[in-house]
Amino acid sequence: MLAYPSLMRYANTFEFMFIFSKGKPKTFHPIQVDKVKLDTKQRLGKYRQKDGSFVEKNMSVETGRMTKDAENVWTICPTKSKDAEDHPAVFPEELAKNHILSWSNPNELVLDPFVGSGTTCKMAKLNNRNFIGFDSSQEYITIANKRLENY
Repeated sequence: MLAYPSLMRYANTFEFMFIFSKGKPKTFHPIQVDKVKLDTKQRLGKYRQKDGSFVEKNMSVETGRMTKDAENVWTICPTKSKDAEDHPAVFPEELAKNHILSWSNPNELVLDPFVGSGTTCKMAKLNNRNFIGFDSSQEYITIANKRLENY
């Protein structure tokens, strides 16, 4: 019997998140992240002097923007929520929140067809979204409902 992760392959260090919409997504609010440094451009240019002659100068132009759109790989620590301790694989709340804020507006509907411990439903409720969640496991539905009673 092989242990997980198998010693015969590289371990997965990411999960895919799928966003489904009917037609083209109508909402996209990209998550903003801090830039490591100011976005600067170095350029060499000729600049005219008062007497009409040209001089070459290295110039640094700051754009002044301190954030940028997040990329498609997010580093989020897998923290376990205290209100979902009964579930073996709880999604990080920040991950659910980022997707909800990216792909929906307040009062819109969020669907989670694999509700598990109810993380998506909890984050939808805390961020003024309506939600529908279902799961094939009655045990997980019970955990999610118990978790949502507090919000």
